[in-house]
Amino acid sequence: MAKSIGVIGGGQLARMMITPAQQLGLALKVLAESADASARLAASAVGDYKDLETVKAFAKTVDVITFDHEHVPLEILELLEAEGKEVQPSSAALKFAQNKLAMRERLTELGLPVPNWARVSSVEEVARFLVEFGPEAILKTPTGGYDGKGVMVITDPDQAKSWFEKFDNLLIEEKVDFVRELAQLSARSVTGEWLSWPVVETIQRNGVCSEVHSPARDADQEKAANLSKQIAEGLGVTGVLAVEMFETSDGRLLVNELAMRPHNSGHFSIEGSRTSQFEQHLRAVSGLPLGVTDATKPYAVMLNLLGVDDSNTFIEHYPIALNVAGAHIHTYGKSARAGRKMGHITALSDDSIEDAKAIAQKAKQALHA
Repeated sequence: MAKSIGVIGGGQLARMMITPAQQLGLALKVLAESADASARLAASAVGDYKDLETVKAFAKTVDVITFDHEHVPLEILELLEAEGKEVQPSSAALKFAQNKLAMRERLTELGLPVPNWARVSSVEEVARFLVEFGPEAILKTPTGGYDGKGVMVITDPDQAKSWFEKFDNLLIEEKVDFVRELAQLSARSVTGEWLSWPVVETIQRNGVCSEVHSPARDADQEKAANLSKQIAEGLGVTGVLAVEMFETSDGRLLVNELAMRPHNSGHFSIEGSRTSQFEQHLRAVSGLPLGVTDATKPYAVMLNLLGVDDSNTFIEHYPIALNVAGAHIHTYGKSARAGRKMGHITALSDDSIEDAKAIAQKAKQALHA
């Protein structure tokens, strides 16, 4: 069993691992990008995660390396593994979260449901795809995209020209006619143990997750969980895995994106589950037994707090918002910036999703005052 965990990346995900690490008796260290990073309370080093020597020096201080994000160059992780350092999830698995083309190819090989897609390297190939699956399609950069970045809806092949100047190959997919977006979180331990949470509904605004409802109303929980387990085992994922899916009008589930770390769609689990995604991730990568994922109450809603301007950090309005009974407020210690993920609110209910959302919304309104 690993006793010390090194997290590369000092964002809010690393920040929310601090408390469960203490509760589990694990030493948590963070390689942060800057001294004012969200997870600065656990930062033992500040440096560039793209620099081999920086990462190697940090890795020597811990038993196992894990991540706050997927952007560490694979060649650095492969070198760490070649020198005997434990990396969870491994570079072999993480490549499928880093590269959307690799992910689509592997899921197709496994026979798992994905939108119609193609690897394209020219405007002409884009044109052929639009003829077959258009009139609209989704164009994605293979790497570097998140929160709506690196994604473009196209109707004209010439829209792809500027991206071909930066990438030799792009991913093009059919524009799925879906009724809602779902996310299935699960965790797989280094021992092979696997557990999942309820599948949730995610509501996006401007390409960024705005709300999460747990559980997703009338969703096929067994189908979503089985799909997630097949992906975790087929790709060799360890730690938390988030599978973002489209649900179509005929009940099909199509895999959209993957994340191999705690995920925005699982923040509700801090209060809404007996074991949060952050505790579970640490258990999984350190070799501890996984914790039960039973809900603490039947319904949970999480609302993201996105920055509204360059001054409101939301903390200024805590005295009012904390009077909202049943609202659990988390802020990430970030400087204010419009559109930035600054925190989240979770509310639970014995009665309904609507009741939980009303509580969370009341607190959110207070924070925006």
